[in-house]
Amino acid sequence: MVEIAFTFTVAYAILTTHPTLFKEDLDIDMKAFFELLVVILFFITYVFTKNIVLATAVALVAGVIQAAFIWIKYKKLQTMQWVSLLLIVIFGGATIVFKDAHFIMWKPSILFWLLAAALLASQLLGKNALQATMGKEITLPDAVWRKLTFAWVLFLAMMGVLNLWVAYRFTEAQWVNYKLFGSTGLLIAFVLVQTAYLSRFIPKEPN
Repeated sequence: MVEIAFTFTVAYAILTTHPTLFKEDLDIDMKAFFELLVVILFFITYVFTKNIVLATAVALVAGVIQAAFIWIKYKKLQTMQWVSLLLIVIFGGATIVFKDAHFIMWKPSILFWLLAAALLASQLLGKNALQATMGKEITLPDAVWRKLTFAWVLFLAMMGVLNLWVAYRFTEAQWVNYKLFGSTGLLIAFVLVQTAYLSRFIPKEPN
């Protein structure tokens, strides 16, 4: 989910100012789409069965298949894809073994917080992870990369807290709905704000 947001933020900001650049230089990463597909399969399974353990099992199997497909097609997994796979195996497996939904409910928060910590650590160590990842597609002043990083750190930290608040204050079904619609909606809203901010620093392509 988060990887999708990162990719879309840069892609959309560039496309709005350089429409021809997409075809030449920007490779939209279809690997990110499969992460959303896992969430959708989890949601559909739960809607039809009302069984979060079964839905978790479907998500775990789909996550493993996703990782295997990406490995076969691209010959590698990115760091966050390894982390996401490890988390779904550990927390999803715990939910299946112990029949306890709280394990899988913690998984998104842990992922959000790990990513926030990684972004913050990279900035404090003098190597901006966002710039290292997306610097080939978009050139921004260092100050803008710093602001972008801190904005993501705060947002991801907040998302982790919000996920657990929904998990423990609302029903299981409401958390499942939030996982797909609420969390995704917040990510989209944040991406749109980031896109508007980034577009100010990208010169428009002349007609």
